[in-house]
Parts: sequence; structure tokens; C-alpha cells
Amino acid sequence: MEKTFMQAMDFRHACKLFDDTKKISKDDLKFILEVGIKSPSSFGMEPWKFIVVQDEKLKAKLRPYCWDQPQVTTCSDLIIFLAKIQDVKSSSGVPAKRFARRNMPQDKLDFYLNIYDKHLSKTLSSDENILSWTARQCYIAMANMMTAAATKGIDSCPIEGFEKEKVEEVLGLDTSKYQLAVIVPFGYRVNEQAKQLRLDFDEVIEFR
Repeated sequence: MEKTFMQAMDFRHACKLFDDTKKISKDDLKFILEVGIKSPSSFGMEPWKFIVVQDEKLKAKLRPYCWDQPQVTTCSDLIIFLAKIQDVKSSSGVPAKRFARRNMPQDKLDFYLNIYDKHLSKTLSSDENILSWTARQCYIAMANMMTAAATKGIDSCPIEGFEKEKVEEVLGLDTSKYQLAVIVPFGYRVNEQAKQLRLDFDEVIEFR
């Protein structure tokens, strides 16, 4: 039975150990991935790529470089979020293609490309700055995918504890094109969820 949005938010937690005998169905996995694809991104650049690791040997190779966390090898599917680097540069021609999907006249296309370049002049000035920007876009997709999974009773755990260069090496990435943003294992919990601890509403929310 699918959960409501708030039920999913109550259900979701950082699952530290998965039942390695349970696998996510193809339909549910596709649902989670399509939610990621449909997620919003700055300027509509969709600056991400999702690698779905199902091979147990590859998971085992990655685990030592993810602080030896058991989630990496006990999960059903390990999704690696890659942030695009080259494609968001105007020189790649990709931003122009993204804007052109709206079938706008050339003068309007040039207008938006000019805004893009001016607004992101500092961001696009180095690969390091680009990663900082595109990785944040990946987190939007990640959050949506984790909540989508929770509606299906599927657990997840966002992982930032990794040796970035080592993981990229194992995956054989061309880091001029893609760099590691975040890793999320998906699967089914073994242990009961601990009590959810959050700050009170009034401590977080301010109306002006």
C-alpha cells in the first residue's frame, strides 16, 4: 500500500543496514529513477547522471572508499549521482540545446544564453565552481527520489562519507565531464526505525 506524502516523510530515515535478500522490483526502481529525471534544475540544465550499481562485485570495490559503510553492499540498488561539468559550459553547445527545446526564436535564444553566461560567469569560471553548482542540483533530484522511494516503503540513506577521487577512479570517470556528487543506497531495512528527532516548528519557521 502506497503511503501519503507525510506518511512517506515520517517513514523515511537514514537506513544504516539493508536486508540483502530483498530486491527492489524493476517497476519500483524505474519509478524512483523517473522521479529523479523529472526533478527541477537551475536553468533546466538537468546537470546530472545516475549510475545504478547492481553488480555485487562493484559494490564491494566501492565500499572501502565509502568509509566501509555496510549500506553500500547490503542495499538492493546503489545509485551514484554524478554532476555534469563540461555540458553546462556554453562552449559545449548543450545550454543552447536545452533552451532551444522551447522552440523560441533565435533572438530570444540569444537573450537567454546571454543571461545564462552573465549570471553564471563566476560559477562557470572553473570546474571546481561548476561542481559546487551542479552537485546542488543533484541534491534536488536525490531528495525527490528518496521521498518517492519512501512512498513505496523503500528505504534509503544519503552518503557523503566517501573518498571522491577513489570512487571516481573505480567507476572510470572522465572527471572533465562528470564528478561524484553523492551516493544513495536503496533497499529494505533490517532494523526498526529509530524515533525521528527534529527541531520544533517554531524553532525552524519564521514568518515576516
